[in-house]
Amino acid sequence: MHTIDTIYHHPPARHRGFARPGAEVLAFHRSLPGYAPTPLLELPGIAAELGVGRVLLKDESSRLGLPAFKVLGASYAIARALAARWNLTGAVTVDELRAAARRQPPVTLLCATDGNHGRAVARTAATIGLPCRVFIPGSLTQEAKRAIAAEGAEVRELDAPYDDVVAAMRAHAATLEEALVIQDTAWPGYREIPGWIVDGYSTMLAELEAQLHETGEPRTDLVVAPAGVGSLAQAIVTHFRSVDAPPTVAVVEPVAAPAIMHALQTGVAEPVATGRTVMLGLNCGTPSELAWPVLRDGVDAAVLVDDAEALRAVRDLREAGVDAGPCGAATLAGARRALARLGEPLGLGASSTIVLFNTESLAANPV
Repeated sequence: MHTIDTIYHHPPARHRGFARPGAEVLAFHRSLPGYAPTPLLELPGIAAELGVGRVLLKDESSRLGLPAFKVLGASYAIARALAARWNLTGAVTVDELRAAARRQPPVTLLCATDGNHGRAVARTAATIGLPCRVFIPGSLTQEAKRAIAAEGAEVRELDAPYDDVVAAMRAHAATLEEALVIQDTAWPGYREIPGWIVDGYSTMLAELEAQLHETGEPRTDLVVAPAGVGSLAQAIVTHFRSVDAPPTVAVVEPVAAPAIMHALQTGVAEPVATGRTVMLGLNCGTPSELAWPVLRDGVDAAVLVDDAEALRAVRDLREAGVDAGPCGAATLAGARRALARLGEPLGLGASSTIVLFNTESLAANPV
């Protein structure tokens, strides 16, 4: 059995390039009710503690009225999938999708979730006027369950780990002619929609790029991305591997769910056993088939953090005025561990700029 270390370092990744999605993604999101860029926050106290020049945090704690970033990927993938099913040509808007839904054959959106993705799919379904069925593990908090149901979705709870819930959802979808599965992980024969979900996250990164220029800090030295199945990390790696001066990109996972770390260290993306963690959105045991090649080739570093580190980061961010749940705070916990173990090899010091992502508010995952 392979023993998983808590640190991974792969310097050649810095030189791998990827093509980013086009401007049509942001154009679609601008058609959604209430769209506005989320803030980029400066955290001088955290920077002083870490011994670096600047720490900047992209705050996704209130994205389109939801407490997490997931709606960016879900909404764009739903739009693309419906346009393909309904033979809509060109760039579509949410108003065009609403109109089409009233005259097209029935469609039911299905997904499995450990929280935020399911609520995002449910919100988008309600916005367009479609039914939605969301499969969840029993470990999900009562608050998260109620929030998904409040969006109008039918919620089906299973006493099983996340990966088994995904399998159950897929089996159910196979029995429904009108089913459209919107899942943020890929498997053999299911790659297009997860790819559109990843593309949807590029809006956050396009905003970030503009905001970095506005702050006078277009160059960054370390970017820390959270990794569940790897989809958001894939989007972040793709974006920062397309810039002129690429930073170090590190991914962070819970010790209890080291799927990406295991794959990076062994070279094989395969399911791993998971345990309990407060980082519910990162508690995934199987890497996305779509994300894995990008992470394998483009990730400079990876770290594992435990619940105590994540909860400390939640408290410290709250003191800095940031509303972060454990998954969102994991990037700060990961930056701390990366600097402690890899600061010198990564060339990080007093003039370095670090970019973190707060992917959820505490309301999304209360602890």
